[in-house]
Amino acid sequence: MPRQLLGSVTRESTVEDVAKLDFGKINPVTGPVYIDGAEPGDTLVVRIHEFKPCGFGWTANIPGFGLLADQFKDPALHIWTYDNTNPVVSAYAPFGKVPLKPFPGTIGVAPAAPGSHSIVPPRRVGGNLDIRDLNAGSTLYLPVEVAGALFSMGDTHAAQVDGEVCGTAIESQMNVVVEFDLLKGDNLQMPRFETAGPVTRHLDTMGYEVTTGVGPGLFKGAQDALCGMIDLLCARHNYSPVEAYMLCSACGDLCISEIVDAPNWVVSFYFPKVVLS
Repeated sequence: MPRQLLGSVTRESTVEDVAKLDFGKINPVTGPVYIDGAEPGDTLVVRIHEFKPCGFGWTANIPGFGLLADQFKDPALHIWTYDNTNPVVSAYAPFGKVPLKPFPGTIGVAPAAPGSHSIVPPRRVGGNLDIRDLNAGSTLYLPVEVAGALFSMGDTHAAQVDGEVCGTAIESQMNVVVEFDLLKGDNLQMPRFETAGPVTRHLDTMGYEVTTGVGPGLFKGAQDALCGMIDLLCARHNYSPVEAYMLCSACGDLCISEIVDAPNWVVSFYFPKVVLS
């Protein structure tokens, strides 16, 4: 995979480089790959076999981007290092260690609509899905809209959990091994995927701290649950708010706990204790 942001962030980058990031060059992908025999109405089957990470990653707060963009307006950057020869390792930064679970943040096929399309928003054909469980062993199914499918993949992450709340995960260059198959005339409407086994155990070993947001709006509830966790991490571990925000983006799960008891819904934020052990 190409470097994230086309090499704009490297091991030597500083927070000043974050302020200069070009949003027109984000989420670079490898592709498009032409799939012989693929036609509109088919389903492309993508079996994800292996990730080969590089040992370096980064998490940034990019002004104007993220769940709490109105509160965190200044750029920030953390560089992570990890052992790329060991498949069961943690990435390290001054404020914690995060068990790794590599996956592609962006993976999809071409839309049928003419013209150029931003790769930032996800679509029914995939794209910037940011689903952390599309890791090695999983199988993704994508609806085909154009001849040849035109598959692309990139924006690889060494670790991320449900939400990617600050807008970046542990962004990390890596190579990926995938296999393709076709389901002819399947007429899939939206992406779906299968996992090879349990999906959360890499963070489960020491339990979680959990904060909640309760109210009539899921977006506001998500913000409230996240703010509660940031406050907790700052109070207990002397982090700066932006450090806690970026760490939550790398390893904290947002979860809809309840959405049936109108007029209020419950959103929970799970932070794994193993990160601080």
